[in-house]
Amino acid sequence: MGQNSELERYITNHINEESDTLKELYRYTHINILRARMLSGHIQGQLLKMMCRMINPASILEIGTFTGYSAISMAEGLTDKSAHIDTIEINDELKPVIEKFINKAQFEDKISLHFGDAREIIPTIDKKFDLVFIDGDKRQYPEYYNLVFPLINDGGYIIADNILWNGKVLDPITNSDDYTKGVIEFNEIVKGDERVERVIIPFRDGLFLIRKASTLRGQSD
Repeated sequence: MGQNSELERYITNHINEESDTLKELYRYTHINILRARMLSGHIQGQLLKMMCRMINPASILEIGTFTGYSAISMAEGLTDKSAHIDTIEINDELKPVIEKFINKAQFEDKISLHFGDAREIIPTIDKKFDLVFIDGDKRQYPEYYNLVFPLINDGGYIIADNILWNGKVLDPITNSDDYTKGVIEFNEIVKGDERVERVIIPFRDGLFLIRKASTLRGQSD
């Protein structure tokens, strides 16, 4: 653990610094919000920002806002002035915190907040997406995948967080562990989906990077 901490400090010393708003949000979350470890944090935030620079999405869907760190990180990476993020959070008690820091970051016109069950909200968003970031209820990952896939443009991406689930994907599943079941089922669905290209990034708790292939292979791929 000590070595990991040293490596993390080394990494953070060699990448871009967090914006002042993200630094404040990180500190606020760890002081005031339960399960603060759910927050993306500096390294993952910069990774999401860089991915947005690379993909250059016009429209992003996020499932699982928490306190807004990842949404703000992605918004910082948007280069298209008209690009927009729709983010969904189940816990409406977090609304004041999320809105406060989105406003501090001056992204109130870039980020639209939706509160409630993502499975109910996704069908009401009349959009197609270039990037979907899944970081919601692990039990529902398979449902999220099936819901968002038709909404992703050809060549678009899904990034799914926590897909190694603290290494529990290697352990025998107990009948009561619906969270691990959800993650494993999601991983198997993606593995067997011939419509996508996929790679797992073994960073933190694992990121699944998934690209929806073009309808006509060989033309755009």
